[in-house]
Amino acid sequence: MIDKIALEEHVSTPANNAVWDADSEAARNGAAYMAEVERRLVDVDERVAEMDQHGIDITVLSLTSPGIQSILDPAAAVAAARENNDYIKATYVDRHPDRFAWFAAVPLQEPAAAAAELERAVGDLGAVGALVNGYTDLPGGDARYLDERENLPFWEKVAELGVPIYLHPREPLSSQQRIYQGYESLVGSAWGFAHETATHAIRLMLSGLFDRFSGVQVILGHLGEGLPLMLPRLEHRLRKQRDGVGLGDAKRAVGEYFRENFYVTTSGHFHTKGLLNAISELGSDRLLFSVDYPYESMAEAADWFDNALLAEADRRKLGRGNAARLLKLPAQ
Repeated sequence: MIDKIALEEHVSTPANNAVWDADSEAARNGAAYMAEVERRLVDVDERVAEMDQHGIDITVLSLTSPGIQSILDPAAAVAAARENNDYIKATYVDRHPDRFAWFAAVPLQEPAAAAAELERAVGDLGAVGALVNGYTDLPGGDARYLDERENLPFWEKVAELGVPIYLHPREPLSSQQRIYQGYESLVGSAWGFAHETATHAIRLMLSGLFDRFSGVQVILGHLGEGLPLMLPRLEHRLRKQRDGVGLGDAKRAVGEYFRENFYVTTSGHFHTKGLLNAISELGSDRLLFSVDYPYESMAEAADWFDNALLAEADRRKLGRGNAARLLKLPAQ
């Protein structure tokens, strides 16, 4: 397939590099691997050449994790979001406007400012939505998740603009990492990312957010962070626990929100049985091709997807049609 759209594809900027914990990433992932990732995060021309080679027509760029969400000072976060959005637009998108689209970074330390920055990025700069790197850090080691009431001004703006939010993983809070001690390789993308992000998505489902804003759409990577397999079990147990505590304010079953308010990408999870399971739970209209570049290989992702055991009509949907419809990109 020669005209795919990929939409969990990362870049960095000078401002983001200044707060990048390179030593920690190298220790966990391997120095040589991370050196190559860091090089590719700031490259433009090699990225386009690889897209050409592997049949990727459009890439939707986003600021690599943890990005703005890790900045403790609210004023600094607001300034950094604006600076990074302007940089990505000028340095990447404007150089290849037919090949790159992008998700804005938003400073959820100040939800009203995040709403304003989203409106600027979408309305003035042409962003197709926003990517949020998990929870937002707060002073004292605390955090704020997207379902919390403080974020309502942001969600109101998301609903008004009609753009999707990509919920990207980050590792669990340091206070919640005891289970990984001695097995630090599991904290990030190998395991901890999925557990953290799936739980974050479930919080959104249980919070009543999608009852209040029924049209809001959230994108999850990595074939849904395990939710296509585990959500039926969760729904079953919550039904049994219906008279218990901590059930949230949702008016419907979690599976209904998953099927109506979430999209799932193939980023970094190139496994056909998992893909077919996700399709069986969500339907082929809610699956999207992605790579997770440069943490993953375009060659590996494209070779798998182009040859996966799929009906060709579904391959066209996943490879381009669904993303084009959701993000208002060219259908051909």
